[in-house]
Amino acid sequence: MNMELQVAIEEAFAQAQHELRARHSAAALVWLERAHILTQRRPWLHARSHWLMLQAGWQLGDLREVLGQIPRILAALLFSRIWVPIGNTGRARVSAFVPMPVSEELQVLLAPER
Repeated sequence: MNMELQVAIEEAFAQAQHELRARHSAAALVWLERAHILTQRRPWLHARSHWLMLQAGWQLGDLREVLGQIPRILAALLFSRIWVPIGNTGRARVSAFVPMPVSEELQVLLAPER
């Protein structure tokens, strides 16, 4: 993994966890969507993004988010190296199978990965 990508992933997770500890779940989810896009091809990190989304959903009292993250955690562990919908934000409110546009900033970070 290139250093810039690694730093971006670490920052996204650190910021998300900071927001979760502060009980700013909606802000945490923004960082977790970023972490999700950056880690889609790395099973453990990908699953971690979904696990933290589940926690944010729990804090928000969002049953759809909590229940939607459970199968996504398993899928992340099993299928991340085989196929992922590039750019998908990982939230339960979007289909787990639909690719989504990737911002230019994230495209630059992911370019060596593709």
